[in-house]
Amino acid sequence: MPPDPAHLDQRFVWHPFTQMQDWLRTEPIVLDRGRGSVLHDTRGRTYLDANASIWTNLHGHNHPLLNRALREQLTKVAHVSALGFANPPASRLAAELVRQSRFRGEGPRLGKVFFSDDGSTALEAAIKLAHDYTRRTRGPRPKPRFLSLGGGYHGDTLGAVSVGYSSLFHGGYRDLVFKSDTVMAPYCYRCPYNRARPERADARTYRSCGWECLDQVDRKLAAAQRSGRPYSAFVVEPRIQGAAGMIPQPDGWLKETCARVRDHGALIIADEVMTGFGRTGAGSSLFACGVEGIRPDFLCLAKGLTGGYLPMAATLTTQAVFDAFLGDYSEFKTFFHGHSFTGNPLGAATALASLGLLTEPGNRRHRQRLERALGQELESLWTLPAVGDVRRVGLVTGVELVRDWPTRTPFPLEAQAGIRVCQAMARRGVLTRPIGNVVVLMPPYSTTLRQLKTMVTTLHDAIGEVLGG
Repeated sequence: MPPDPAHLDQRFVWHPFTQMQDWLRTEPIVLDRGRGSVLHDTRGRTYLDANASIWTNLHGHNHPLLNRALREQLTKVAHVSALGFANPPASRLAAELVRQSRFRGEGPRLGKVFFSDDGSTALEAAIKLAHDYTRRTRGPRPKPRFLSLGGGYHGDTLGAVSVGYSSLFHGGYRDLVFKSDTVMAPYCYRCPYNRARPERADARTYRSCGWECLDQVDRKLAAAQRSGRPYSAFVVEPRIQGAAGMIPQPDGWLKETCARVRDHGALIIADEVMTGFGRTGAGSSLFACGVEGIRPDFLCLAKGLTGGYLPMAATLTTQAVFDAFLGDYSEFKTFFHGHSFTGNPLGAATALASLGLLTEPGNRRHRQRLERALGQELESLWTLPAVGDVRRVGLVTGVELVRDWPTRTPFPLEAQAGIRVCQAMARRGVLTRPIGNVVVLMPPYSTTLRQLKTMVTTLHDAIGEVLGG
């Protein structure tokens, strides 16, 4: 008999963002097959994939169109270097990404694409490009500075950590990162300026404040200007912060903030690693920036780029940034940064097929139906006393669990409230992963209305079982 994969995993594999001592105590779920929004494990159990395999799998598993695109490319070539060579799928993908990024909005047009491997590397490329562009256009002094949102998370490479620092995730690397500044995120549910009493509704809909979060942006930008060290770039996840806890931005916040940043003379780096490809709304644009009418200087994409099939990322930027790196060979203006698998033909071919699916009218209509149904189904969660806030943007949902909803009292992280609820969901056949006390629902677009209802009902029952109903 072949070795048991669960045994091999626990003996040899080190999992990311996982307390391995806890992992080793119970047999892991070993997933080996999938179709659509359904996954199967090696023990014969069946699950619904309620977080799209960590937010990547847009169209479901084993999609025939993506499978065909991947197989066809395999008959040609699996990988060629992008260092000195081009390949047809990557060239076509770059052109299509630029075309899809030309939505209406304020800001420059995006026209160049730098490929990499994942969300962290997409942000890393943007940070380095913004750094070098600033030095080449403003002069080498003062040193370029970055501004981002408090609680933000933009990946685990050191540049990305520097602009998305989490004391829990990154505290051990404090000495390795460069200093950047943060401004408060518009976290309406826990905003100290929100004077509204808690209600059984998304906190954005009943907030009572004076937009103090925008005032803080103004003060931070003004202080940087007075110091003689204005910011090079502002890094933001448009419409909703992901790993920070699914924190959505109230209407108007992003446009107002970006206008202030532009007036300051800083670039805008939009982290759409999670929010891109229709996740935040099945409207006319595939990107959250397009929904908000904001054109950034850098658009960072990954996760769903290949429909969850292969690791691939892209950093889109403007002609002005590109031109700052042009010069004679002897000037060494090259962007000295890259990856072995940059522009991988398999990933690019699959991404092109995924973009084709996303732009089909039928696909868009189904996503709109899913959004409406998800909003309706989530209403049932307000009956649970352990539910403090239910936050949804498009097909992204965060359900914040609390010890006492009238006072917003949180569970301590050691209580593992989110983890225990997700474990109870898995026992009922629905898979997702929490962010602390926030349970995430982010279904693949292949999900049926019946499957969607099952996901929400299972979450409701699991919260009731673990935390009381």
